[in-house]
Amino acid sequence: MHNKIDHFAIGADTLDQGVAAMEAKLGVTVPRGGKHEAMSTHNCVMQSGNESFFELIAIDPDAPADPGRVRWFTLDDPTTKARLAERPRALCWVVGTDDLDAVIAASPVDLGDVVLFTRGDRSWRLTVPKDGHLPMGGLLPAFIEWSPGPHPSTGQQDLAVTLDKVHLTYPTPVTLSAILKALRVDHLAEVQAGDAALSFTVSTPNGAVTLD
Repeated sequence: MHNKIDHFAIGADTLDQGVAAMEAKLGVTVPRGGKHEAMSTHNCVMQSGNESFFELIAIDPDAPADPGRVRWFTLDDPTTKARLAERPRALCWVVGTDDLDAVIAASPVDLGDVVLFTRGDRSWRLTVPKDGHLPMGGLLPAFIEWSPGPHPSTGQQDLAVTLDKVHLTYPTPVTLSAILKALRVDHLAEVQAGDAALSFTVSTPNGAVTLD
């Protein structure tokens, strides 16, 4: 099983809000991406090094208000909506795997349903909890398995923004580290003691920046 960071998601109240905030913090304009019709969301994306990408995601105001299921990344949750209204926030990290079924079978926690998405000639399978929550509040990653072909990041713009670290804090870091080890992703994140929180350190044209 080969697991690596696929992308990381920053949630925004609107994409315009998110783009403006990222311009101020990162020194770049994150290009528009696409729409997720099954979730009534849309995004902006760019490369973040090592065949991974940065995703800025928001509810799509032009899509149906009810996509038929709870949106991913807690975007329908009132608490998340209130937090995103203040500023963009780190929501989730996503790990790419070449054996999603094995990840599910080995996981000591419920990672959610495996949902198939398609766009153009590409498809991907992603773990998505039915109620839209994030496992351990986003401290555990979602898992994705892409259909054969080049990683999507290879077609995105490289604006000299690179993901350096995924930071996780938790009151009992040994507990979190054990779960990450069982999922075979403990090498992908730094775990420390503290209140439960997720953040990312990125290198940018403005220097090192933390997104939380």
